Amino acid sequence: RLGQSVWAIFAGFVFVVIFSIATDALLYKLAVFPPVGRYTPSKPLLLATTYRVIFGIVGSYITARLAPYKPMQHALIGGCIGVVLGVVGAAVTWNRNLGPHWYPVALIILAIPQSWLGAKVYLRRASNDS
Repeated sequence: RLGQSVWAIFAGFVFVVIFSIATDALLYKLAVFPPVGRYTPSKPLLLATTYRVIFGIVGSYITARLAPYKPMQHALIGGCIGVVLGVVGAAVTWNRNLGPHWYPVALIILAIPQSWLGAKVYLRRASNDS
């Protein structure tokens, strides 16, 4: 079961990473975002926050769906991984003047709630299917 647990968390994480990177690349190509490494103002970062939260909810849903037991716990572990990665990302970029500081802080703060919501949606749907 440990392998199934690791797979569930990994699958949700990979979904979020792939869709976030693909959406970022598209928005760079469409010039919604400034070139990589340049200052990004709040408006495009609000868009990025929105789609990252949506992808986080879906990724947590996937994790909960694939979890062999305790789907909420698995999704929240994924959220904790998101918090850790968010803190690392914020620390690395904090003084590089790439954009407003609210953005990395928002990603950190929203990691657990979006993970909870993804698992909650899964649990509600699973109980309705029963």
